[in-house]
Amino acid sequence: MTRILGLDFGDRRIGLALSDELGLTAQPAGVIHNQADGGHLGALAQLCQERGVERVVVGLPRNMDGSLGERARLTLEFVEALRGALDVPVETWDERLTTVQAERSLRARGLTHKRRKARRDTIAAQLILQGYLDARCRQRDSTPS
Repeated sequence: MTRILGLDFGDRRIGLALSDELGLTAQPAGVIHNQADGGHLGALAQLCQERGVERVVVGLPRNMDGSLGERARLTLEFVEALRGALDVPVETWDERLTTVQAERSLRARGLTHKRRKARRDTIAAQLILQGYLDARCRQRDSTPS
């Protein structure tokens, strides 16, 4: 199997998560700061090369009714820039409520606001990637052999 990189795109930070080599579990992998000069694209390309990433999944923030709003438009612009900067496929994945889930999880751990803020983006990326991995496993399991 291959490693997959999950991303939670934000105005200031991009949360990162990496799959294990079997593509079963997602682990938080920190954040990269979103840079106006596009430096984050080079950092992501380097990360993909160093970690053997063969696919990138970016959370797409849909509205609750499934429509795409302003945040989704900005995310799709980022996805297009990423496709131009990387030599691996880049997909989007519905990320509805992942930031809310990440915040709840961090609150349940009793973390201070400052510590929650520092970890929220990478936990959201982990949730996005884990959802993607779980869906792939279900799809593989339901395919007749």
